[in-house]
Amino acid sequence: MQNRTVKSRLFCLHLVLGFGLLLSGCGKGSPEQTPAARKPQSAAKSTYTIGMSQCNLGEPWRVQMNADVRAAAEKHPNLKVIYKDAQNDTLKQRAHVEEFVSAKVDLIIISPKEAAPLTEPVAKAVEAGIPVIVLDRRLLGDKYTCFIGADNRKIGRAAGEWIKKTLGGKGKVVELKGLMTSTPGQDRHAGFREGIAGSAIEIIFEADMKWLEPEARKEMESALSRFSKIDLVYAHNDPGAHGAYLAAKAAGREKEMMFVGIDALPHEGVAYVSQGILSATFQYPTGGAEAIETALKILSGQPVPKEITLGSRLFTKDNVARGGDPLN
Repeated sequence: MQNRTVKSRLFCLHLVLGFGLLLSGCGKGSPEQTPAARKPQSAAKSTYTIGMSQCNLGEPWRVQMNADVRAAAEKHPNLKVIYKDAQNDTLKQRAHVEEFVSAKVDLIIISPKEAAPLTEPVAKAVEAGIPVIVLDRRLLGDKYTCFIGADNRKIGRAAGEWIKKTLGGKGKVVELKGLMTSTPGQDRHAGFREGIAGSAIEIIFEADMKWLEPEARKEMESALSRFSKIDLVYAHNDPGAHGAYLAAKAAGREKEMMFVGIDALPHEGVAYVSQGILSATFQYPTGGAEAIETALKILSGQPVPKEITLGSRLFTKDNVARGGDPLN
């Protein structure tokens, strides 16, 4: 009787051990159940939060960019956009990115003031798993999800070529530059110099007006006091060109020269061309609508290109009524 009891207990023990090994073997042989073997899938959310950091709202073009983002986002009830204005302060804009990361927003849109100081915080946001769309101004490297913007060098080159042709290959020109620590300022300057290369055009005065009309007006006053002959003013944006025009008008000299800008907002640069204030303006689209369109694709898991290049148009008195002409 005792022998039978021992055998019965041994049989039960073997049965339990065998069943345990079977379960253990099933666990190891099922890779889809192993966290390391499968990527976590996040369920679709009813609402997505986007953090947008604008470098400043002192430029009409940037006000328009925010308006374009807002108009596009309002078409999608599942999107909530948090807008922040860095007020031309790079440190504030760095803080914006850090705040968005801490708040665990679903996506960040940033139009940076400067490239170098904002490259690191954007890279850290991407490393934290938050996609980032860089709008208008480039950063250093490629640690972002998508860049959207027009080709500033191409626009600057087109402006230079138009100026060279219009002036007959010679003349005295003032260049009022945008913020030269920003990539658009650098590219619009470099492209312009490429466009006038091989001509007898002389740059008699150049200054950084930081994209602001009051600064442009002040710098133009300096140019007017120093030079009795100015044939044309090339400004890196329309507020700069308009500021130069106002300075020349105050000095009674606005009819002596031409004014050329970049941006071509309907109520600003294009209107100035229609009024005869500017001789030409080159369109620089805001990319606001494209940013929201791209954000929706990213949030739904669709692939997007690393870069999206926006087109541009030239507006002059000859074509402004028909909506300008596209750049080749």
